[in-house]
Amino acid sequence: MQHIDVVVVGAGISGIGAAYNLKTRCPNKSYTILEGRSELGGTWDLFKYPGVRSDSDMHTMGFKFKPWRSPKTIADAPSILSYLNETVDEFDIRKKIQFDRKVISAKWSSLEALWNLQVEDQSDKTVEEMTCNILYLCGGYYNYDEGYTPEFKNVEAFEGQVIHPQKWPEDLDYTDKEVIVIGSGATAVTIVPSMAEKVKHITMLQRSPTYYFAAPDEDKIGNFIKKFTSDRLGYFLVRWKNILMQRVMLNRLRKHPEKTKEMLINHVKEHLGEDYDVDKHFTPRYMPWDQRLCFVPNGDMFQAMNNGKATVVTDTINEFTSKGIKLDSGEELEADIIITATGLNMRLLNGIDIKIDNETLDISQKTQYKTMMFSDVPNLIATFGYTTASWTLGADLISEYACKLINLLDKKDCDYFCPETGDDVLAETDYLDLNSGYIERVKHQLPKQGSRDPWINSQNYLRDITQIRFKSIEDNDLKFKKAG
Repeated sequence: MQHIDVVVVGAGISGIGAAYNLKTRCPNKSYTILEGRSELGGTWDLFKYPGVRSDSDMHTMGFKFKPWRSPKTIADAPSILSYLNETVDEFDIRKKIQFDRKVISAKWSSLEALWNLQVEDQSDKTVEEMTCNILYLCGGYYNYDEGYTPEFKNVEAFEGQVIHPQKWPEDLDYTDKEVIVIGSGATAVTIVPSMAEKVKHITMLQRSPTYYFAAPDEDKIGNFIKKFTSDRLGYFLVRWKNILMQRVMLNRLRKHPEKTKEMLINHVKEHLGEDYDVDKHFTPRYMPWDQRLCFVPNGDMFQAMNNGKATVVTDTINEFTSKGIKLDSGEELEADIIITATGLNMRLLNGIDIKIDNETLDISQKTQYKTMMFSDVPNLIATFGYTTASWTLGADLISEYACKLINLLDKKDCDYFCPETGDDVLAETDYLDLNSGYIERVKHQLPKQGSRDPWINSQNYLRDITQIRFKSIEDNDLKFKKAG
């Protein structure tokens, strides 16, 4: 049976970042990346819908150790995938990736201080066992197999195509077609302007509005800074400029939500004109940052609307018909193609069946520790980045900390670590404070956060730097133990 010191699950942004840090900070440890798909890149290889792009700037979504060199700070998926492939080749990580290898179960033994993994070969469905000391989950937070689609009445009656963006057909021809996109989140706001160039007309059908903010996809100030500095220094400066600007904006949103709401609504009016019914179609029922703000690069969606190629309809669906969708208002929208940009299905712990000393792990009964571990769960690290900033900022911090923790374990001559809550830690707070649909659907399955540090999930990079990067790893809540 194969034994590896650290098994990383997932070869997306988080897994590649983890591999780099393991390679450079823990050179004496063996590691491998188990990737269930045949390609690296995670999200950026999986999604193929038109215009798929980042909604975070690449100076903060890129790795701390690998500068983003393109002038475009909002990048499309092929550019991001190219960046990730450059990274694994530059740092000799590719040979550590085992493709088509899906972890289906993991059993921890305190007696042996080992994880026993069952790994399924996706090509022939054979299963083999392997062991490791540290299980490091980097597979993201949603189900790669299928997205979320509500139960629509009479879907089978529709004579055209119904497509979820997560399963986009590569040969789809939508030239001169009537298209309906159900949804108004980040995916919809990407698809609508991208398809508008070829379609006859495209309609974004939303149950309720979303907050949007339009800005250039290039960072002119950032590009100016990089022009007069070295590659790494320029990247460092622009990265921190953006980190601080994001934090200032977020603080403003939370301290002055009404003023921010007014600003965002007026921003849309500037693009669509005072005569457009912004109150109906672009004034959400919730406050800013109760859900994520959707970025509109170069105002492309507003341009498509002003050109007459795209329309927004705010209504609820009664049923599908042979020709399209009948709304509760009585109106019927006709379509050749209907796209259900209705969200993702969250999947916790990468869908792995985990047992701790023969007891099935119920993560909803656990409290998160420093955003990456869970109460009473030994030698397991799980990457969960930020919802209020770029995911990679959190993933980078976690991978740095993980390596320091692994090295400390050796220094202490111990076999495993395990966070344990004291009597003063109340686990009554939701893990995330967003009310987005994909979170609301699984909120009861998520871990809790505690009433004090290091059990608080602050979603604040500046605060976490202090907690994770600069504070001592040793505290009263993290125990170091020997096997047996």
